[in-house]
Amino acid sequence: MKKFLAELFGTMFLVLLACGSAVFAGNVIHGLGVGICFGLVLVCLCYAIGNISGCHVNPAVSFAMLLAGKMSVKDFCFYVVAQLLGAAVGAALLFWCVNSAPEFNFGGVTGENTLATNVLQPGATSTLALIVEILLTMFFVFIILGATDDKFGFGKFAGLAIGLGLGLVNIAGIPVDNCSVNPARSFGPALFSAGDAWGDFWIMVVGPLAGAALAVVLYRLAVNCCCCKKEAC
Repeated sequence: MKKFLAELFGTMFLVLLACGSAVFAGNVIHGLGVGICFGLVLVCLCYAIGNISGCHVNPAVSFAMLLAGKMSVKDFCFYVVAQLLGAAVGAALLFWCVNSAPEFNFGGVTGENTLATNVLQPGATSTLALIVEILLTMFFVFIILGATDDKFGFGKFAGLAIGLGLGLVNIAGIPVDNCSVNPARSFGPALFSAGDAWGDFWIMVVGPLAGAALAVVLYRLAVNCCCCKKEAC
């Protein structure tokens, strides 16, 4: 039970603090600052709950671990439920904050606020967003698989690499669709968004899951190649 609670609380903090950085200060720190906040929050969470649940806080990461044979179907289902619930709680707290001061200039937006929901930005298309979500998630999950692989013993440095990876993909993806690479991160804010966040939600599910699956395939190819030849390919 404790690992599922860890995933719930971890995802809650990810949405509350990382998405909160855009909600509270997006007009000051802009996309670069928000991306850095996402990365820093995940670094903290990796060291806070990594030894409890592995700090997935992301259904796409859990899906990759399932495909890689590192977790059971039962645990995967419980992880996803916990992550979605945690994201909903985190978004609810943000929604509460926004509604507690309706005249405050939250993130540069007064009145109707999107809670940093994942929606296509001006000029972006569904095709572009889907490709970006697949590629960025593939890169992010590839980092996780490598950093947490016991064969290479990165140990205490894994959290730094993983957090840095999330920060990088957010910096790259925010201009397209506010960057998801995490269906739970998209789900929570969408529940409380004043706008139409559900129209693009399918991209934030299909893209990250497809990217996670590709990362598993690519990582297996890389590891098998190196292990067979006992040298870098």
